[in-house]
Parts: sequence; C-alpha cells; structure tokens
Amino acid sequence: MANQTTVLVIDDELRSQESIRRTLDEEFNVLTVSSTEEGRAVMERERISVVLCDHRMPGVTGIDFLKEVRERWPDVVRIIISGYTDVEDIIAGINDAGIYQYILKPWHPESLLLNVRAAAQLYDLQQQSNRMNLELHTMQPVLQKRVAAKHEKLRNHYEFSRIVRAESSPMNQVIELAARVASSDIAVHISGESGSGKELLGRAIHYSSPRATRAFVIENCGAMSDQLLESELFGHKRGSFTGAFEDRIGLFEQADGGTIFLDEIGDTSPSFQVKLLRVLQEGEIRPVGSSRSRKIDVRVLSATNRDLDEEVRKGRFREDLYYRLTQFLLPMPALRERKMDTPLIALSLLREAAPAMGKTIQGFTPEALDCMCNYQWPGNVREMQNEILRAILLCDAEHIGAHLFSPKVLRAAPEEQVQDMSILAGLDGSLKDRMEALEARVLRESLIRHRWNKTRAATELGLSRVGLRSKLARYGLEKKGE
Repeated sequence: MANQTTVLVIDDELRSQESIRRTLDEEFNVLTVSSTEEGRAVMERERISVVLCDHRMPGVTGIDFLKEVRERWPDVVRIIISGYTDVEDIIAGINDAGIYQYILKPWHPESLLLNVRAAAQLYDLQQQSNRMNLELHTMQPVLQKRVAAKHEKLRNHYEFSRIVRAESSPMNQVIELAARVASSDIAVHISGESGSGKELLGRAIHYSSPRATRAFVIENCGAMSDQLLESELFGHKRGSFTGAFEDRIGLFEQADGGTIFLDEIGDTSPSFQVKLLRVLQEGEIRPVGSSRSRKIDVRVLSATNRDLDEEVRKGRFREDLYYRLTQFLLPMPALRERKMDTPLIALSLLREAAPAMGKTIQGFTPEALDCMCNYQWPGNVREMQNEILRAILLCDAEHIGAHLFSPKVLRAAPEEQVQDMSILAGLDGSLKDRMEALEARVLRESLIRHRWNKTRAATELGLSRVGLRSKLARYGLEKKGE
C-alpha cells in the first residue's frame, strides 16, 4: 500500500464515495471524506497525488476548494465531478482552479478509472520533472566548475609558451606577433607548408583570446565538394538535397561567439568563395534550403599552403575575399628553416608518443639527432612525427638510434656535404670529385643503417673490410669516438 498512489475523494454523498472507492481501490490507495474541511485536514497530513472533488458541496463549492488546493499544493492533480446542470459553472472556473479533468455524472467505472490513471501518471511525471530540475540546479555550480576547469586546461595546453622552439628560433617573432593579435577580433591568415604547425598556432590564438571559453571549430576546406562544404559550414534544412534527412547546424553557427579555423582555404572554388565572402561581409549565414538568414558572431582564422598572392594574380582566388581573410598575415617558417628547433621538437614528440605506445624511451642517440638535423623534412613536423612513431615501434633500447630511421633520413648529408653534393649538378668540378662526394654519402648511409658494423656494411657494398677502412679514412667517416 505504501507504494500506491494516494487518491483523495471528497463527496458529501456516502453512496457516491463508496462507488468511487470500489472502482479505484484495486489500483490506488483511496481516502474518502464528506466535506472540504475534512479534505483540507487530510491533505495537510497525507501525501496526496490526485483529488476528486464533487462540485456541489455544502459551504465551499468544489471549484473554490480546488482553487485553494492549486495555491497550497500545486503538484496535486485536480479532478472535478459534477452533474449536467453544473457544466457552465465548471467551465467558468476550470482555469482558475487549474482543473485537469471534469467528469460528468453519471460516470462510467472504466472511464473514471482511465481518467484517474492518467492523472496519476501526470503527477508522477511532474515529480520526476521537479527532481530533475532540482538535480540540475544542484549540479549547475559543479558543471560550471567542470567547464571552467576544462577551458583552463585547454588554455594552458595551447598557450604560446608551450609551442616548442629554441631561444634563437625564427618562431619567436611569429609567436610574438600572434600573441599581439590574439586579443582582437581581426581576421588572421596563417601561411606555410603542410605540417608546419598552422593549426597549432591557430589554437593558441583562440585560447589566448577573449573567446577562449567558447567553441573552436576546424574545417579542412580542400577535402570536400562545394555542396558538402557549404552544408558543413552553413548547415542545411531537411530535404534541401539528396541525403539531407534532417536539419543540420553548420560549423559557423556552432562556433557562434567563438572561432572558426578554415584550413586549406586556398583550395576552394570561386563559386564557394562568393558565398563565404557574403558571410564575412554580412555577418550572417543562410543554411542550404532555407529562406531565412541567421546572425552570427564568429572570429575567422584561415590557413593555406598555397601562395594566395599568386592565386589572386592568376584569378583562382577572389581578391575581395583575400583582403577579408588577410587582415593580419602570419607566415609559418618550415622546419628546415629552423633547424635549431629540431632536437627540441623531436624530444617533445617522443615524450608524448612513447608512453601511449607502452614504451619507456629516454631520448635519441647523438647520431640519430645528427640525422634528424641534417634531413630537410619536406613534410615538416607531421613527417617528423611519423618518423618518430616508426622508430618508437622498432626501438628496444632506452635511446632511439639512427639505424631505426627510414633510408631517406639516413641519406641526409651534413650541411657541408650538401654543399659538396651541389657539384654533381653544377658545371664545375671533375667527374672524380662528383663521384667521390656521392660515394661518401652512400658509405655513410650504409654504416649508420648497420650501426657502424663494418663487416656488414662492406658485405652489402661488395667491398673488403680493408677496402672499406681505406675509403672511410679518405672521406673522414670514422665514427665519432673511435
């Protein structure tokens, strides 16, 4: 009985009370009283879910009593029972009393039971809603703290000081400019080769800006068709094109109040550039298939590995859009232009990746660092990351050795040898000089790959051990420390 819904029946006719009790008693805990005064006393001491009150009562009418119930016990579901002659009075007072249902006499038992069941379900739903609202209200400070902590963590992770670089790195000037522009809403365009860290710099700008607590979204504009790109950025309405099965909110709207990073903007078509220009000029987007525009407040960062000046000159990129996107230009130097950063970046990548791969690796051998510093890294930091991941996978020691690198990294010659190799393509220099420079490079690669095991290197190259030693002495390729 304790788990049953309690229904209070107020009727001055005992026969009517008993009839209602028999109808409801199997499913509900039914309490009956003969006056509104008794009903008020019951409600003050019992937890009532549903009240059924006859309209014609001595003293206070059923409507007047249910008005009082609404004020004092607003969650209780109220049902009025009346005769045909009371209908106009009921309708007149139904809103004031907040009556859920009125039942006409003579009522049918099944109809009465269905109405009370629905009223009990409504009461339960109201209680659930109240509990959820209370939980949300209680959890709100906790959630706010969690969100604030998350944003603070992101801000710390992407702050400019965490961008790995040496004291003499050309990245210092780039970061100084980026830090100055971060506090404004000016459009920033970051140019540079693929894998050079343009997105990382964009994140640092966002998380150092007043928009840091709002969304930061990224879209690679060169990876999809115009229609799909328009849908991704501006959203679409259901049925606007084949496959649009539901409304979709675009990235510009998701980034409202925050920042959007448009990567590879130079790969977009002229037709799409027109639509993007309209968004930047008017500060509003129109989802595909919609007739209404929506205002947005979004800071735009963009990036490309193309020369946008050249693209404008050739008519492949709109000049007006170019000036909208490039209010402030930040050129990212390639990794080969900041070789002093190579050891620091390599160690940072190693420390991040090794634990995730279940490896305990302390660093690199001096020879491995030499190879990385000598290599030009055409794929920049992204290529270095792939090379280090490969080496971590193959490494069984505390330090990564040069022999674990791919052949293209091993073949990289020191700066002075690179200058010597230019002889091969120049007009000056004898054939002998050119071939000796090439031979020295092949010898060095083979020795590193075989971890300076001269026997194995000599066998691979078809030389005797004595012959190999002679060549090493001639080219000064003896391993350091020997």
